[in-house]
Amino acid sequence: MFPRMNINQVHFDNKVVRKRPLRASGKKPLDPRIDSRIYNPSVHDNSDDNGFWRIGQLAKAAGVSPDTLRHYERKGVLRKPGRSANGYRGYAPDALDRVRLVRRALSVGFTLDELSQVLKVRDRGGAPCRRVQELATGKLSSVEAQLADMSALRDELRSTLKDWDARLARNSPGSPAGLLEALASSEPTKLLGPANARRTLKRKARHD
Repeated sequence: MFPRMNINQVHFDNKVVRKRPLRASGKKPLDPRIDSRIYNPSVHDNSDDNGFWRIGQLAKAAGVSPDTLRHYERKGVLRKPGRSANGYRGYAPDALDRVRLVRRALSVGFTLDELSQVLKVRDRGGAPCRRVQELATGKLSSVEAQLADMSALRDELRSTLKDWDARLARNSPGSPAGLLEALASSEPTKLLGPANARRTLKRKARHD
Protein backbone atom coordinates (compact mmCIF):
# COMPACT_ATOMS: atom_id res chain seq x y z
CA MET A 1 0.00 0.00 0.00
CA PHE A 2 1.23 3.49 -0.85
CA PRO A 3 1.15 6.03 1.94
CA ARG A 4 -1.60 8.56 1.76
CA MET A 5 -0.28 11.98 0.73
CA ASN A 6 -1.59 15.39 1.50
CA ILE A 7 -2.59 17.52 -1.50
CA ASN A 8 0.18 19.93 -0.60
CA GLN A 9 2.87 17.21 -0.67
CA VAL A 10 4.91 15.94 -3.59
CA HIS A 11 6.74 12.57 -3.68
CA PHE A 12 10.26 13.11 -5.06
CA ASP A 13 13.12 10.49 -4.90
CA ASN A 14 11.42 8.59 -2.07
CA LYS A 15 11.11 11.81 -0.10
CA VAL A 16 8.01 13.73 0.68
CA VAL A 17 8.44 17.42 -0.06
CA ARG A 18 5.85 19.83 1.15
CA LYS A 19 4.71 22.28 -1.46
CA ARG A 20 4.97 25.93 -0.60
CA PRO A 21 1.65 27.75 -0.69
CA LEU A 22 1.29 30.31 -3.47
CA ARG A 23 1.50 33.89 -2.33
CA ALA A 24 -0.31 36.78 -3.87
CA SER A 25 2.24 38.85 -5.76
CA GLY A 26 0.30 42.06 -5.45
CA LYS A 27 0.65 42.67 -9.24
CA LYS A 28 -2.45 43.28 -11.29
CA PRO A 29 -3.04 41.18 -14.41
CA LEU A 30 -3.06 42.77 -17.83
CA ASP A 31 -6.24 44.73 -18.34
CA PRO A 32 -8.07 43.61 -21.52
CA ARG A 33 -10.92 46.09 -21.14
CA ILE A 34 -11.90 48.70 -23.70
CA ASP A 35 -9.77 51.37 -21.99
CA SER A 36 -6.62 49.26 -22.12
CA ARG A 37 -3.77 51.03 -23.93
CA ILE A 38 -2.15 47.66 -24.60
CA TYR A 39 -4.94 46.11 -26.61
CA ASN A 40 -6.71 49.17 -27.91
CA PRO A 41 -4.17 51.78 -29.05
CA SER A 42 -6.57 53.14 -31.66
CA VAL A 43 -8.94 54.27 -28.92
CA HIS A 44 -6.33 56.77 -27.71
CA ASP A 45 -5.62 58.67 -30.94
CA ASN A 46 -5.87 62.09 -29.31
CA SER A 47 -3.49 63.57 -26.78
CA ASP A 48 -6.05 64.21 -24.03
CA ASP A 49 -9.63 63.59 -23.03
CA ASN A 50 -10.74 66.86 -24.62
CA GLY A 51 -9.88 65.54 -28.07
CA PHE A 52 -7.09 67.99 -28.93
CA TRP A 53 -4.58 66.70 -31.46
CA ARG A 54 -0.83 66.80 -31.02
CA ILE A 55 0.85 67.69 -34.30
CA GLY A 56 2.45 64.26 -34.74
CA GLN A 57 -0.80 62.44 -34.06
CA LEU A 58 -2.79 64.66 -36.42
CA ALA A 59 -0.18 64.26 -39.16
CA LYS A 60 -0.26 60.47 -38.81
CA ALA A 61 -4.06 60.31 -38.81
CA ALA A 62 -4.29 62.54 -41.90
CA GLY A 63 -1.44 60.83 -43.78
CA VAL A 64 0.69 63.97 -44.09
CA SER A 65 3.89 65.25 -42.51
CA PRO A 66 4.07 67.73 -39.62
CA ASP A 67 5.73 70.20 -42.02
CA THR A 68 2.66 69.97 -44.26
CA LEU A 69 0.42 70.92 -41.33
CA ARG A 70 2.64 73.90 -40.52
CA HIS A 71 2.46 74.93 -44.19
CA TYR A 72 -1.33 74.73 -44.05
CA GLU A 73 -1.23 76.99 -40.99
CA ARG A 74 0.87 79.58 -42.81
CA LYS A 75 -1.51 79.48 -45.77
CA GLY A 76 -4.50 79.99 -43.54
CA VAL A 77 -6.38 76.77 -44.31
CA LEU A 78 -5.75 75.24 -40.88
CA ARG A 79 -6.22 77.02 -37.57
CA LYS A 80 -3.11 77.32 -35.43
CA PRO A 81 -3.04 75.01 -32.40
CA GLY A 82 -4.33 76.39 -29.11
CA ARG A 83 -3.89 75.38 -25.50
CA SER A 84 -5.75 72.34 -24.19
CA ALA A 85 -6.95 71.96 -20.60
CA ASN A 86 -3.69 70.31 -19.54
CA GLY A 87 -1.61 73.17 -20.94
CA TYR A 88 -0.33 71.43 -24.08
CA ARG A 89 -0.55 73.02 -27.50
CA GLY A 90 -2.92 71.07 -29.69
CA TYR A 91 -5.18 71.31 -32.72
CA ALA A 92 -8.94 71.46 -32.27
CA PRO A 93 -10.91 68.18 -32.42
CA ASP A 94 -12.24 69.02 -35.92
CA ALA A 95 -8.75 69.59 -37.34
CA LEU A 96 -8.63 66.13 -38.95
CA ASP A 97 -11.80 66.86 -40.93
CA ARG A 98 -10.32 70.17 -42.08
CA VAL A 99 -7.08 68.57 -43.26
CA ARG A 100 -9.01 65.89 -45.15
CA LEU A 101 -11.15 68.59 -46.79
CA VAL A 102 -8.05 70.49 -47.88
CA ARG A 103 -6.37 67.37 -49.27
CA ARG A 104 -9.47 66.42 -51.26
CA ALA A 105 -9.89 69.93 -52.68
CA LEU A 106 -6.23 70.01 -53.72
CA SER A 107 -6.69 66.72 -55.56
CA VAL A 108 -9.32 68.24 -57.89
CA GLY A 109 -7.27 71.33 -58.69
CA PHE A 110 -7.95 73.93 -56.00
CA THR A 111 -4.95 75.86 -54.72
CA LEU A 112 -4.16 76.64 -51.09
CA ASP A 113 -4.64 80.35 -51.74
CA GLU A 114 -8.11 79.73 -53.16
CA LEU A 115 -9.03 77.47 -50.27
CA SER A 116 -7.76 80.04 -47.79
CA GLN A 117 -10.12 82.65 -49.23
CA VAL A 118 -13.24 80.50 -49.18
CA LEU A 119 -12.51 78.84 -45.84
CA LYS A 120 -12.01 82.19 -44.12
CA VAL A 121 -15.44 83.26 -45.34
CA ARG A 122 -16.96 79.98 -44.16
CA ASP A 123 -15.24 80.15 -40.78
CA ARG A 124 -16.78 83.59 -40.25
CA GLY A 125 -20.22 82.13 -40.84
CA GLY A 126 -20.50 82.99 -44.53
CA ALA A 127 -21.53 80.75 -47.42
CA PRO A 128 -18.93 80.95 -50.22
CA CYS A 129 -20.65 78.24 -52.26
CA ARG A 130 -21.06 80.35 -55.41
CA ARG A 131 -17.40 81.30 -55.32
CA VAL A 132 -16.46 77.63 -54.97
CA GLN A 133 -18.70 76.82 -57.94
CA GLU A 134 -17.09 79.60 -59.99
CA LEU A 135 -13.58 78.36 -59.20
CA ALA A 136 -14.47 74.77 -60.07
CA THR A 137 -16.03 75.87 -63.37
CA GLY A 138 -12.82 77.65 -64.33
CA LYS A 139 -10.79 74.58 -63.51
CA LEU A 140 -13.01 72.41 -65.66
CA SER A 141 -12.54 74.80 -68.58
CA SER A 142 -8.77 74.64 -68.11
CA VAL A 143 -8.82 70.84 -68.07
CA GLU A 144 -10.96 70.74 -71.21
CA ALA A 145 -8.56 73.11 -72.96
CA GLN A 146 -5.64 70.88 -72.05
CA LEU A 147 -7.51 67.84 -73.32
CA ALA A 148 -8.30 69.62 -76.60
CA ASP A 149 -4.63 70.58 -77.03
CA MET A 150 -3.50 67.05 -76.25
CA SER A 151 -5.98 65.68 -78.78
CA ALA A 152 -4.65 68.08 -81.45
CA LEU A 153 -1.07 67.07 -80.63
CA ARG A 154 -2.02 63.39 -80.89
CA ASP A 155 -3.52 63.96 -84.35
CA GLU A 156 -0.39 65.85 -85.47
CA LEU A 157 1.87 63.02 -84.31
CA ARG A 158 -0.27 60.47 -86.11
CA SER A 159 -0.09 62.49 -89.34
CA THR A 160 3.66 62.98 -88.97
CA LEU A 161 4.29 59.27 -88.37
CA LYS A 162 2.14 58.35 -91.37
CA ASP A 163 4.25 60.68 -93.59
CA TRP A 164 7.48 59.29 -92.13
CA ASP A 165 6.36 55.70 -92.76
CA ALA A 166 5.84 56.58 -96.43
CA ARG A 167 9.25 58.27 -96.70
CA LEU A 168 11.02 55.33 -95.06
CA ALA A 169 9.25 52.90 -97.37
CA ARG A 170 10.66 54.74 -100.40
CA ASN A 171 14.22 54.73 -99.07
CA SER A 172 16.61 51.83 -98.69
CA PRO A 173 17.81 51.04 -95.12
CA GLY A 174 20.74 53.23 -94.09
CA SER A 175 19.99 56.05 -96.53
CA PRO A 176 18.71 59.43 -95.21
CA ALA A 177 14.95 59.93 -95.46
CA GLY A 178 14.88 63.57 -94.35
CA LEU A 179 12.35 63.02 -91.55
CA LEU A 180 13.32 66.00 -89.42
CA GLU A 181 13.62 68.24 -92.50
CA ALA A 182 10.10 67.24 -93.48
CA LEU A 183 8.89 68.05 -89.96
CA ALA A 184 10.56 71.48 -90.08
CA SER A 185 8.85 72.37 -93.36
CA SER A 186 5.37 71.34 -92.18
CA GLU A 187 2.87 73.68 -90.54
CA PRO A 188 2.61 73.21 -86.77
CA THR A 189 -0.77 72.54 -85.25
CA LYS A 190 -2.24 75.57 -83.51
CA LEU A 191 -3.12 74.81 -79.93
CA LEU A 192 -6.45 76.11 -78.71
CA GLY A 193 -5.63 77.53 -75.30
CA PRO A 194 -8.31 77.98 -72.62
CA ALA A 195 -10.33 80.76 -74.27
CA ASN A 196 -10.46 79.16 -77.73
CA ALA A 197 -11.14 75.78 -76.17
CA ARG A 198 -14.21 77.14 -74.37
CA ARG A 199 -15.57 78.62 -77.62
CA THR A 200 -14.89 75.37 -79.50
CA LEU A 201 -16.59 73.29 -76.84
CA LYS A 202 -19.62 75.59 -76.82
CA ARG A 203 -19.96 75.29 -80.61
CA LYS A 204 -19.62 71.52 -80.35
CA ALA A 205 -22.29 71.42 -77.64
CA ARG A 206 -24.73 73.39 -79.86
CA HIS A 207 -24.19 70.99 -82.77
CA ASP A 208 -24.58 67.95 -80.52
